[in-house]
Amino acid sequence: MTTSLNQTISLSFTDSEFFQNPYPFYEKLRSIHPIYWGNLFKNPGWYVTGYREAIAILKDTRFQNRIPLPQTSKKYAQLKNIQSDMMLFKNQPDHKRLRFLVSNVFTPRMVEQLSPYIQEKVNHLLQPIQQRKSMEVISDFAFPLASLIIAKIIGVPEEDRNQFREWALRLIQTIDFTRSRKALDNGNSITILLRNYFKKLIEIRKLSPEEDLISMLIKEEQQGDRLTEEEVLATCILLVIAGHETTVNLISNSILTLLKNPHQMIKLKENPSLIENAVEEFLRYESPTQMTARTASEDIIVHGTTIKKGDQVYILLGAANRDHNQFAHAHLLDITRSENPHLAFGYGTHFCLGAPLARLEAQIAIQTILQQMDNPKLLSSDLSWRKLMGFRSLNELPITFN
Repeated sequence: MTTSLNQTISLSFTDSEFFQNPYPFYEKLRSIHPIYWGNLFKNPGWYVTGYREAIAILKDTRFQNRIPLPQTSKKYAQLKNIQSDMMLFKNQPDHKRLRFLVSNVFTPRMVEQLSPYIQEKVNHLLQPIQQRKSMEVISDFAFPLASLIIAKIIGVPEEDRNQFREWALRLIQTIDFTRSRKALDNGNSITILLRNYFKKLIEIRKLSPEEDLISMLIKEEQQGDRLTEEEVLATCILLVIAGHETTVNLISNSILTLLKNPHQMIKLKENPSLIENAVEEFLRYESPTQMTARTASEDIIVHGTTIKKGDQVYILLGAANRDHNQFAHAHLLDITRSENPHLAFGYGTHFCLGAPLARLEAQIAIQTILQQMDNPKLLSSDLSWRKLMGFRSLNELPITFN
């Protein structure tokens, strides 16, 4: 059957209250039905706020990914073409092939080996900040840290890494449902810059390979594993976006969450061994990625709701991660939460390949800040969030400390 609703909800992207705190809105949607049909976006679709319903859809490959831009779009051709080659928007069997090739390079062992480098960069970034006794967490610390790490992994020379910060900020707007024509224009222009940049870097690495992702992907391509140059380019550009957005949001959201929950911060300072557990709770409580989308490839029944072929499905990860049917006291932060099967990195075949890296960066960054900074406090309680539907992302986070 199709869900019958006698209550409708509207949402405007100019509604700052939603972006400041989306969770009451999610709760209202779920109270009507965990799979809700609505017209909140340009294209109507199903809004999934229930945890078990989200799991069912994410693991069902009949719900397929699609690129954010229409296939018939000509105006933003460069952006559309690069998105078409991104693993993020691929379906089987192409997704399985691409993921296998990239995962051969992006291994847990490779991430582990980065730990000393991450710690070194964290210490380096915090050194001048300690003398000032204040910092803006995002621009002074989280963003430059993420830039340095993902650029090193890809193989971007250190002198070129700063420009990636601005490129990443612009590109993330092109895959969010709040995107404007101006954002798409900017994204298309930046895509051209990035394509040209990485094409030159690929040629350099073909002649002089190093221990980086580009060199390793080229090596796989040369061994006949069917990775095209366009797919190498798309993978690099995807990592520029994902390597910044998820990690920056995770670190800044975690710091804010601790500052708003001082008892939990004291507990973590006194018990550093809780850091892994704490990061999982930060991921659940203020998920960096709030939404992912799918399209039904056929008529599918999900927990009694019939989703028709071609219907858009918007899985609100931030809502599912606060579903009280799955998580006890879901609205409360608890860094000692023992079972925490959150969906912050997705689920199933599209589970985030960079999850181990984001976790490690956050663990090292948060623990070092707590060790080196006494009595951190918010400089202002009047914080603003970026107007993105798919991501939980602060504009800035100014703090002071002793």
